[in-house]
Amino acid sequence: MITEDRTAFRAALPTGGRLLGLDVGTKTIGTALCDAGWSFASPAELIRRTKFTADKAALVALAAAQSVKGIVVGLPLNLDGTDSPRTQSTRAFARNIADLGLPILLWDERWSTQAVERQMIAEDLSRAKRAERVDKLAASYILQGAIDGLVAVKP
Repeated sequence: MITEDRTAFRAALPTGGRLLGLDVGTKTIGTALCDAGWSFASPAELIRRTKFTADKAALVALAAAQSVKGIVVGLPLNLDGTDSPRTQSTRAFARNIADLGLPILLWDERWSTQAVERQMIAEDLSRAKRAERVDKLAASYILQGAIDGLVAVKP
């Protein structure tokens, strides 16, 4: 199941469970995990993209090791809410990992990277450190937004 509807996603996971957040880029995939009660999201691994089969294998290994029950994928919409070429690529990525058998929620991530960048600048991190961390932190920001939205939906 791939959906943008948080109510449908919530219904697919009536008992909750750990979620894996993804910020899918062209060079890396930032990952984040949340607790089974959907309280907080934390940055996890950074997957350097190579071939899709290797990227998918890394996601499968991470999901299995962490007992993941669902996936939240950041959806990079245009500012006006319409699809962009990156949005289409992200939707294709979600379709390609759908055979993992986990429900997938596509979550609006329009401001995630900018918000994370601003926070790291405020913390006075160097440009190199920001580049190293931005994708994982963006995945965490996306996942936190999604779990906050999911908790608001009553099962």
